[in-house]
Amino acid sequence: MLDPQAAERLIGEHLACLPIESLPVGQCAGAVLRENIYAERDQPPFDRVAMDGVALASSALGLGRRRFKVQGTQAAGDPPSSLTAHDHCIEVMTGAVLPGGCDMVVPVERLRSADGYVELDQGVAADAWRNVHRRASDRTQGALLLSAGSVLHAPEIAVAASAGMARVRVSSQPAVVVVSTGNELVEPGEPIAPHQIRRSNAYAVAAALRQRGFQRVADDHLPDDAQRLRERLRVHLNTHEVLIVSGGVSMGRFDLVPKVLEEIGVRCVLHGIAQRPGKPMWFGTSSQGRSVFALPGNPVSTLVCLVRYVVPALYAAMGVPSAARELVALSAPIRWDARLTGFMPVRVSHDDWARPWAAPCPTNGSGDFASLALTDGFVELAPGPADFAKGYVTRLYRW
Repeated sequence: MLDPQAAERLIGEHLACLPIESLPVGQCAGAVLRENIYAERDQPPFDRVAMDGVALASSALGLGRRRFKVQGTQAAGDPPSSLTAHDHCIEVMTGAVLPGGCDMVVPVERLRSADGYVELDQGVAADAWRNVHRRASDRTQGALLLSAGSVLHAPEIAVAASAGMARVRVSSQPAVVVVSTGNELVEPGEPIAPHQIRRSNAYAVAAALRQRGFQRVADDHLPDDAQRLRERLRVHLNTHEVLIVSGGVSMGRFDLVPKVLEEIGVRCVLHGIAQRPGKPMWFGTSSQGRSVFALPGNPVSTLVCLVRYVVPALYAAMGVPSAARELVALSAPIRWDARLTGFMPVRVSHDDWARPWAAPCPTNGSGDFASLALTDGFVELAPGPADFAKGYVTRLYRW
């Protein structure tokens, strides 16, 4: 049976890359960039005033002059003016072009104004380029600003806009459908019999996807009926790039999902991973490049497999480079007896030195989803039997 790392590699080898679309830059928040973005001009494109005050020539100040005639005013967005005399200055606003003949700015709090003149404080030194944001000091024209694969959050959107990008080429959002299977499932708010349970997995999966920026998420609930599964899953394969199925993947009489998927043309890539929880996980692909993740129906297993395998796979299909591993130390010892890789829910806190610690929060089995509330994610433990001491450092996966 595959270990988690081998399963992750195998999934990656069978993913289809998602198509590219061009979107207005204002609609790209959370999208994945699929082109490099270069500086349209020098940044800043001119010597830029960095503080409100007066611009003047440092050489005049160096000769001992402290009093200057205010020649005029230049605001941000005004065409640049120039000094007409060495004993003049120009009132300037933050963001303005530095006037010609000037090489420093004295902030307004370091001077006194009266009768069209300003007098500088005695402590003001003749420092050339003080309070001036020099042209091209951030980036030069043509410099690489953003690489393909970057996720576009607020700073990246600002960078793209500053480069003159009215539209940006990004990965198309995958159309995802989350399918719950099971005759026992009842929607929240509907009458429920003693032998039934609430349908919750689909809501958790959809929430985990949406909080990561995946917006095209549909939902379906199917009974444990082979014909009905064939009909609806075939429809979903034609209308969605990714299917996430919860339940029906183990070895029971009514675990029909793997057989049905193969009957409708989805080739099995893997079935079963040496881990707890989530051992029965199934993954396959169709001839049209659709990806199908069939997750065990127990709620803890569903969420663990989603975060451990599905989310990284979706990012990879959108062109996002593998993220750096987040490591954390255990705040208490753990005994792990299973001869499988373990996934242990944890709550993360920080000590007085800002070091993260993961407090183990064992569940009462893979159906105990209530224990996941207020946890931050889970850590990965090597197959046992083994004792993991306090301070043991391992990988953290956040919900």
